[in-house]
Amino acid sequence: MPETVEIRGHCDPRFEGVRETFSAAFERGDEVGASVCVVVEGETVVELWAGFADKERTRPWQRDTLVNVYSSTKGITAIAAHRLADRGLLDLDAPVADYWPEFAAAGKEQLPVRYLLSHQAGLAALRKPLAKDAIYDWDAMVGALAAEEPWWQPGAAHGYHALTFGWLVGELIRRLSGQSVGAVVREEIAEPLGAEFHIGCGPELDPRIANLILGPIHAPEDGSGYDLMQAIRDDPQGLIALAYTNPTVIDPESSANSRAWRAAEIPAANGHTNAASLARIYAALAEGGELDGVRLLSREAIDLARSEQCTGEDQVLPLPTRLSLGFFLPTDGEPLGPNPRAFGHGGAGGSLGVADPENRLALGYVMNHMHQGKWLVDPRARALLDAAYADLAAC
Repeated sequence: MPETVEIRGHCDPRFEGVRETFSAAFERGDEVGASVCVVVEGETVVELWAGFADKERTRPWQRDTLVNVYSSTKGITAIAAHRLADRGLLDLDAPVADYWPEFAAAGKEQLPVRYLLSHQAGLAALRKPLAKDAIYDWDAMVGALAAEEPWWQPGAAHGYHALTFGWLVGELIRRLSGQSVGAVVREEIAEPLGAEFHIGCGPELDPRIANLILGPIHAPEDGSGYDLMQAIRDDPQGLIALAYTNPTVIDPESSANSRAWRAAEIPAANGHTNAASLARIYAALAEGGELDGVRLLSREAIDLARSEQCTGEDQVLPLPTRLSLGFFLPTDGEPLGPNPRAFGHGGAGGSLGVADPENRLALGYVMNHMHQGKWLVDPRARALLDAAYADLAAC
């Protein structure tokens, strides 16, 4: 039920539109718990949080509440890979097999690294049935992917690698850095910026982690919505079905709220963070790669990371996508504000991280009430981003 909630945090008076938009979502009953942060020219102008961290509404959402952000994790994993390329350790045009010899199986000897980041590798799903708990077994997942045959000629099409992106890109990070993806993200990206982003975490963080809650499925009145479960039933051994069910991630309330999920490293889907941390990481990119003396990437690396690699029909998602090297790019139907060169990544249920270097703006939005619809950017996140740009234009 819609209810009056206390909006906590701070908001620069120039960005009151963001506060009003955030508050309105709670008033409509669209949120249970959420936080939003906007950084402009390196300054945090909005950091707000409200609501509850649990379905029973007994745990108030706090400033340091963390939540699983699903595919918003991919953008942070991509940053970790681009840091290796920026240092000359990873050549995006080299064959993956140069760094991961076992990957050469099934005709993938020449498949270049960039195809892993741009979702063009044709490895969006695994055909061989996997054990239910294989999703928590790094070696099992990377071994299966190394042996897998692409579903399409690599580079000839693109399709969202919903889960496999994390193990594909993550194994390169692990082999080149000598550390797990979670350790690299924590030690090289989050902690130097004073942020939190956990890919794999211990039980000591559980009291601060919000539980995900299944929310509404939004179907357009014209009947043009997309029923993922029906698509899976229609072709249970097809690409789309196996991308989400082998191993399964269909039931987030039982899987993503479990200790096993939180403990594992699933670099496409199980990052835990808050809006302020997500915005701060993207703010470093919006500031040309450096924030408060901490450099994540060079300007050249950022421009490479956001360079368009493919656009058009997606082999997995039910709508056209435009992809760079690890990030979604704006489309006519789904802009990320007024700048066509902005880039970022959203996650199932609604989370979003965005960087706009031209306007020196970054936004992070996280929530626990998961909405589903035929979109790449949740309408709640889009409304907050639109409000931030409107307020910026009025400054």
